[in-house]
Amino acid sequence: MIIAIDGPSGAGKSTLGKRLAKELKLLYIDTGAMYRAVAFACLEAGVNLEEKDAVTKIAKASEITLAGEADSLQVFLNGRDVSQLIRTDVVSQGASLVSTISEVRRRLVERQRELGNQGAGCVMDGRDIGTVVFQNADIKFFLTALSESRAGRRYKEDLEKNRAVRSYEETLADIIERDTRDTTRADSPLIKADDAIEIDSSDLTIDGVLEVMLRIVREKQK
Repeated sequence: MIIAIDGPSGAGKSTLGKRLAKELKLLYIDTGAMYRAVAFACLEAGVNLEEKDAVTKIAKASEITLAGEADSLQVFLNGRDVSQLIRTDVVSQGASLVSTISEVRRRLVERQRELGNQGAGCVMDGRDIGTVVFQNADIKFFLTALSESRAGRRYKEDLEKNRAVRSYEETLADIIERDTRDTTRADSPLIKADDAIEIDSSDLTIDGVLEVMLRIVREKQK
């Protein structure tokens, strides 16, 4: 079973993807972490993220692998554990930039398909899973929420993990900017697949959304 979860930044894709994978005992694939790894590799090498050829060269030379359980996923870049290093605001913003480069997307989509086709199935989240990576996924979810709700969650999460360096207002502005970039890019823009099930989590808890998703999956399994 392949389950695709798409949606804008801060909609809860990663959190719910991990929990869903754990409940269903499936592999969890965080595609956002893969773009973060490319951005991190570029930043560490001093490459300007707007230089498409240089970024593409880094992406093609980077071996990105994922390991571990859903709730303790490790991200390896050329054999080096970068799980924590890719979770900074600078890398996050960089990932949004490199993801607009077509050659980078093609390279990572190829790798994502390789990972997804291994074993008994997977839960994969991102921006174009149901529309590009796995168009024939068994179940497609599109998670969304008001930008204010998403910014509030992201800001709270940053505070809890002691990584908040921006105000709520700055976080909201970043969310809106990323939404614009994701939905207007020429290659694989963020859109809801025609056969995706949309869930608005603006007024729902994570547990509430998970309950809805599990119910839909169980019905599909029957």
